[in-house]
Amino acid sequence: MLFHIKNLWQHRELIYNLTAREIKQRYKQSILGYFWVILNPFFQMLVMTFVFSTVMRVPVPGVPYAIFLYAGLLPWTLFANSLSSSTTSLVDNASLIKQINFPREIFPLSTTLAKIVDFFLASTVFILFMIFFRIKIDFNILWFFSIFIIQFIFTFGLSLLSSAFNLFYRDVQYLLNLVIMLWFYLTPVIYPVEILPERYRFIFKLNPMAVLINAYREAILARGMPKVSSMSIALAVALFFLFTGYWVFKKLEGQFADVV
Repeated sequence: MLFHIKNLWQHRELIYNLTAREIKQRYKQSILGYFWVILNPFFQMLVMTFVFSTVMRVPVPGVPYAIFLYAGLLPWTLFANSLSSSTTSLVDNASLIKQINFPREIFPLSTTLAKIVDFFLASTVFILFMIFFRIKIDFNILWFFSIFIIQFIFTFGLSLLSSAFNLFYRDVQYLLNLVIMLWFYLTPVIYPVEILPERYRFIFKLNPMAVLINAYREAILARGMPKVSSMSIALAVALFFLFTGYWVFKKLEGQFADVV
């Protein structure tokens, strides 16, 4: 694994260029350009806030529903968009795979990094909301970085698997869209875990994204320390998918040029 990390570092300029290309191409010839990164989750949050706080009246503890929702929606959007876009990254760059010799995992990595840039841009509105609603923060917010790293490891590991398999079986990208949709409703993005019966909560302990989103809310909104046991399990699952993803990806990499 250290060899692969060193290899990626040696190709850091290529990673930077591919990430920059991914960001620029996405909003090329768009009037609002990068503002779509902010507007998409913002309007999604407004609609969901109206439905789930006014119509369905989902109870949330201690903070306005808009803040509660945004704290879960932003990391979920990062995860879903990164995984969805990374899955097709090898197919989208088929010509480069045939022509240039470099680590192919750079494609899902650069796509994920581009989505991270989107995430931090979109988070500016969340920060403004926190200021508007006078949400206090303390040193526990520093847990954000640990949670974010675990999410990145988990997402990248899954991206390696999905992008490699999608190159051989294009049905993967369509199946993944269905899985992500179902996964969204099994993750406490629009509702708190506490509203579910106790006997069903074990489902969320097996869901790394549920653990991570609850940890974000605990550190940012509740000003508390995330559960170390849950975070340890999430880290273990993330590392498992990273090592497994890398092993499968490298096992199949020699056949990439033959199937694109």
